[in-house]
Amino acid sequence: MGKITGFMDYDRTENLSVPPKERIKSFSEFHPMLDKEQRRRQGARCMNCGVPFCQSGTEFGGMVSGCPLHNLIPEWNDEIYNGNWKQALLRLLKTNNFPEFTGRVCPALCEAACTCGLDCSPVTVRENELAIIEEGYAEGLISPAPPESRSGKKVAVIGSGPAGLAAADMLNKRGHSVTVFERDKKPGGLLMYGIPNMKLDKSIVSRRIRLMTAEGVEFKTGTDVGKDITAEELEKEFDAVVLCCGAKKPRDLAADGRDTEGIYFAVDFLSDVTREVTGEIKKAAVSARGKDVIVVGGGDTGNDCVGTCIRQGCKSVIQLEMMPKLPDSRGENNPWPQWPRVCKTDYGQQEAIAVFGNDPRIYKTTVKEFISEKGSISAVKTVDLEFVKDKKAGRMTPHEVEGSEKVLPCGLLLIAAGFVGCEDYSADAFKLKKTQRGCITTDDGRYSAGGKLFAAGDCRRGQSLVVWAIAEGRACAKEVDEYLMGYSNM
Repeated sequence: MGKITGFMDYDRTENLSVPPKERIKSFSEFHPMLDKEQRRRQGARCMNCGVPFCQSGTEFGGMVSGCPLHNLIPEWNDEIYNGNWKQALLRLLKTNNFPEFTGRVCPALCEAACTCGLDCSPVTVRENELAIIEEGYAEGLISPAPPESRSGKKVAVIGSGPAGLAAADMLNKRGHSVTVFERDKKPGGLLMYGIPNMKLDKSIVSRRIRLMTAEGVEFKTGTDVGKDITAEELEKEFDAVVLCCGAKKPRDLAADGRDTEGIYFAVDFLSDVTREVTGEIKKAAVSARGKDVIVVGGGDTGNDCVGTCIRQGCKSVIQLEMMPKLPDSRGENNPWPQWPRVCKTDYGQQEAIAVFGNDPRIYKTTVKEFISEKGSISAVKTVDLEFVKDKKAGRMTPHEVEGSEKVLPCGLLLIAAGFVGCEDYSADAFKLKKTQRGCITTDDGRYSAGGKLFAAGDCRRGQSLVVWAIAEGRACAKEVDEYLMGYSNM
């Protein structure tokens, strides 16, 4: 360890942030990075503790804390402090195929488990990770490295989101010939179309796709497996087929007036806006400009909708959350190193506060009725919720509070209530069974779905984080390699 007192000598310093009223003028990323000397100090804050929970990816209290990829965090933090950027990059890439993605969009499970965070601020692990990979690109340390030989085995990967890309990258590096099938116009899946450009600039995704292409991965875009090409054709041509088609079936709202115009699923709205921002289409089909917007859902996707609508010039924005507000500080029943169950005010909410003067979130509330005028949504009737212990189910369940109905003006409503599994035709094409959660069924604790079929990512585990998708893609690739070769050196 380079500086044993670094955590005492230096305070946590995060990347800069463009003020909300400035950054909403564009869909550009808004976190300029620290210079090398500042980053060196942040690396020095790592305690190199005897038991680095940051890289454990362990479940505490029903929640995972620490990195699911088991990144070698203390090692590359030390390399940053000592100025050994090449060595830091080598240690980082050993466990993470795409640090440029996780360094931007991961909620930093690692930092929640940082020992330094027990008594003070945790190490800036995610930003250190991002600095390493971007320094690698800037200094020419990252270049195409195709495998020296090929195995003669062919693998089809369905879906080019983080799980599909990770599986493809690992299998290609092993020497298998990999073809990735993507139904959209551009590869990247969730990374390209599901995450707004201000969180993850699409040039970053394209940069990685170009690298993988140069290394031998073939991308077939505009090809919808199960429609444009049959499962039988894939199984006949390829030695293994890996389904990484995501959990894209959105959860709907069962309320009166659902067929009213002006109601859209968040994922469709965000994808369309991204296509406009990147120039893929001239104009998005839906705009929030001048409208009273209501977003149903308090998660990351809901927050992305808030930030996007503000950039489009909405008249107002409200975010409905059916769950109670989390506490502002960690409770005694939520000790370190558990994931901190505290209220987080994300970038979209920060922007709403700056523009409209108030937090857009309304808690313990849901939609009871969609109100229309001339066939288009004009208002929403909401109702407050209270949570009561259901003794039979053994959990707290929501109940409407009588007389709490309110009517809110609404010209655009976006449903960001999560997902209920993969789209039916994806599994049906291969005659695969699904779980009660609507995900592809695999062997217990494995990725095999039977024969030469495998599944990984959200389509197997349900909606989750990018870091989990990468971890699943890597683990699945190893299992596929064992199936093809009888062993694996991954």
